[in-house]
Amino acid sequence: MTVQETHRHATGAEPAMAACPIMPTYGPPTVQFLRGEGAYLWDREDKKYVDFLSGLAVTSLGHAHPAVAEAIAAQANRLLHVSNLYATEHNAHVATEIDRLVGDGTPAGGQVFFCNSGAEANEAALKLARRFGGHGRHQVVCALDSFHGRTLATLAATGQPAKWETFQPLPEGFKHVVWNDLAELEKSLDETTAAIFLEPVQGEGGVNPATVEYFQGVRALCDERGMLMMVDEVQTGLGRTGRWFGFQHFDVQPDVITLAKALGNGMPIGACWAKADVAAAFQPGDHATTYGGQPMATSAARAVLETMQAIDAPALARSAGDTIRTAFSALPQVGEIRGLGLLLAVELNGVNAQVAAARCLEEGLVLNGVTPTALRLAPPLVITDNHVKEAVAILGPILDELST
Repeated sequence: MTVQETHRHATGAEPAMAACPIMPTYGPPTVQFLRGEGAYLWDREDKKYVDFLSGLAVTSLGHAHPAVAEAIAAQANRLLHVSNLYATEHNAHVATEIDRLVGDGTPAGGQVFFCNSGAEANEAALKLARRFGGHGRHQVVCALDSFHGRTLATLAATGQPAKWETFQPLPEGFKHVVWNDLAELEKSLDETTAAIFLEPVQGEGGVNPATVEYFQGVRALCDERGMLMMVDEVQTGLGRTGRWFGFQHFDVQPDVITLAKALGNGMPIGACWAKADVAAAFQPGDHATTYGGQPMATSAARAVLETMQAIDAPALARSAGDTIRTAFSALPQVGEIRGLGLLLAVELNGVNAQVAAARCLEEGLVLNGVTPTALRLAPPLVITDNHVKEAVAILGPILDELST
């Protein structure tokens, strides 16, 4: 099949169509999933897959979680949308719970802006940094290999130059420094710097955790110079790393935090949390969203947060992460395993990770090659030892096959 034919077939478009109706912003898919339950997916031929990617760290409670599905269905029959000119019933509850989890169980004293995605949450953070800094203090320092989104501003914040060139000129006001190098970061600061914006674990950049010394050093620099410490928790937030938020591993308190992905367990919703004195920089009219925080999305988020706390999601991530490390380390082609909790990269020796991921999909295991040499694992936080055994039973023979 040609690329167009493969894309058209996998999306279910009519065979007679000259081109696939979906824009080619992703490579052509090779499978179409129709349903999921827990850690499993089924395609349109009813083939079963074990999911170790969770829609890129989104479905942390697994697919079709009953509490989330019931909340969405109930809300859909009551009220979908009235705009943010008016209050709706779940927003305050969800915002309060986010604030409490930011404080690791104690209210952190912040406020929340709801939106629809991680990129939008990061856009809100970037605008807030400029509003807080004022004219002339607008620069945001980010890390090389970071990923913050695909909008023009979040692409400019993203520290991957290969992604920039097609869309030049990008918005001004961003600097990029070597990851985990505090001295290099300090050299980049000047009187125009409003904020430092970092991930606690670089997800798309290869699953690269920060060090304790790095994050604590950044916090100290921000305190000394009156800058904002902003942390992108879009992929790491809500239990994924073994704490409610990744920054909590480093014993710091950021000024601004962004989250999305796991917050809706598949329902599109994002949030930007900020300390109250920082949030106060925004005034009516400075920022807005039509759909952000609409009732169905926040009903899902409410069910997610209640369920995650009931099952102690961070503890599950720590335990399952240890199980994965032990099981995958036994495979002879596996070298380093890095990351935190259930956001892991499995470094392969002598095997192309993208090829391995494609073969795994053929055999019923969903994961992805986050770099040419590393597989990314971000399974649901509710996976069991049996799910891990299934994954290893699929991956092991494939690695043997590709290394011969």
